[in-house]
Amino acid sequence: MTYRRPVPSIGDPTSAAERAAAPDAWALTEDIEPLARVVAARRDIRRFRPDPVPEDVLGSVLTAGHRGPSVGHSQPWRFLVVTEAATREAAAVMADRCRLRQAAGLTEDAARGLLDLRLEGIREAPVGIVVACDRRAPAAGALGRATFPDADLWSCAAAIENMWLTARAHGLGLGWVTLFEPDELADLLGLPDGVVTLGWLCLGWPDERPPEPGLERAGWSRRLPLEQVVMRERWTERPAPVSHLRAPSPDQVVGARDRADDLLTVPESLGVLDTVLNRVEALGRCAEGGTLVIAAADHGVVDHGVTAFDPSVTADVARATTAGVSMGAVAARSAGLALQLVDGGVGRRRGDLVHSDALDEETYAALLARGTALGRALAPSGLVALGEVGVGNTTVAACLAAALLGRTAVEVVGRGAAADSAMVARKTAVVEQALRRTGLADPSHLPPHSSGPAVHSSRGTSRASRPSSGPAVHSVLRRLGGGEFAVLTGVVLGAAEAGGVVVLDGLATSVCALAAVRLEPAAAAHLVAGQRSRERGHGLVLAELGLEPVLDLRIRAGEGVGAALACGVIAGAQRLRTEVARTTA
Repeated sequence: MTYRRPVPSIGDPTSAAERAAAPDAWALTEDIEPLARVVAARRDIRRFRPDPVPEDVLGSVLTAGHRGPSVGHSQPWRFLVVTEAATREAAAVMADRCRLRQAAGLTEDAARGLLDLRLEGIREAPVGIVVACDRRAPAAGALGRATFPDADLWSCAAAIENMWLTARAHGLGLGWVTLFEPDELADLLGLPDGVVTLGWLCLGWPDERPPEPGLERAGWSRRLPLEQVVMRERWTERPAPVSHLRAPSPDQVVGARDRADDLLTVPESLGVLDTVLNRVEALGRCAEGGTLVIAAADHGVVDHGVTAFDPSVTADVARATTAGVSMGAVAARSAGLALQLVDGGVGRRRGDLVHSDALDEETYAALLARGTALGRALAPSGLVALGEVGVGNTTVAACLAAALLGRTAVEVVGRGAAADSAMVARKTAVVEQALRRTGLADPSHLPPHSSGPAVHSSRGTSRASRPSSGPAVHSVLRRLGGGEFAVLTGVVLGAAEAGGVVVLDGLATSVCALAAVRLEPAAAAHLVAGQRSRERGHGLVLAELGLEPVLDLRIRAGEGVGAALACGVIAGAQRLRTEVARTTA
């Protein structure tokens, strides 16, 4: 039996099959050459005729500006249309003052060039348009501005470009004058606090028809060749980091999404699971079956009173895992996963972090290599889920999260399995001391960040607090981690190298994934967040990885329980994709 594809009565009616068959069908073919001519013919006009601009033409220019792209669809622009001669004269005087002040600070030749530039357009053009940006809404409240708070100004600049091209198509001239003290111009126009201008646009019929940009003709500069302003992949003055892994190609990513488009359901009906399945299928993997890898190790940090449990519990859980009766073992079995227990140092309590490193270099390298080989071997057999056992390792995980994210101890330390407030205070103090010992607690190493989960840095801000080079990340893992962290970081790297999918559990497994991504950025394409635990730092790490969790149930069992449960959900979701009826166009 065949089923017709559900076609929405609003929005995009096309199917993935249609878009794949003709990816260029959206082209406005007849408009390409005319648009290119308009773009090439845009000029900054300085001389104007006094003839009035018809209202319908002015409306066309303003409409084009209002159709500009805006961050979070915030539409921050406001267009002040000025025609009164007195206002234009006052603005012209302001611009003249600024021109003279700027010329005084230039060399003699440059000053003459500036003074030769005509600014009479403010007086001559029949219409002045001041594009103002209303910045009174908090940046965090607009999609896209929390991370780039000046994106509202960029939106207004994009609106100006729309206006400029539309004016040129109508035969109008437009000149953009920014020789103003912003506060002076704002006062002239009565702008309220929080609203800023982007200068003055002179609009009218041009009294010049320049064949090329005026500043080029005047000898200020020449347009650079395209090859000097286009870079590929990254800024070319610095060498690109060497990566040995490759993320899925665009064809694989889009193909996975396309295969879900003809299901008898609405697009993206599975929410986060659709994103996860797209990732799994882009890598060519099946969500049925796989392996839960549980790495176990003891930690010297328990000597500082950071856990409510005796260190012997680590060995007990490891034995129960081998017997198939631990929480992790049963969860793996219920999800159809094989089980692999890796001894990363059970019964060997190494460095306590406060006074000594977690691992020596030889031990760290051996455990990392062991994990890498294991991940590489397991990836072809299905999902690779991660789990860990180690009394006291939430403190260790918090140390790693703080070091890798450039966060303070208070921001990442949580309650672990059963800590009270006094124990949380001790854990916090241990993390602070460990960071100081390793030189990662110097305030100058901590970049400024907002109240949100992501750490932001501006131009010139040191990012030394977020180790990204291979040696720096390895040093953090060795000095502040432990046996299971070295093993699981290796598992992530090995599985990603073999094209596998890695399903994370709680904070400990997620910081291993973060370390792996810092070492090999393409590993990020191989990660799935199985769950978000209640550990304070876990959400921060997942946000840094750009991952949404499959489950958010406040699971605190460790041992990969959350990852195994998520694998079962993912496998069920993939069965939906496989068995649900397909539609035809």
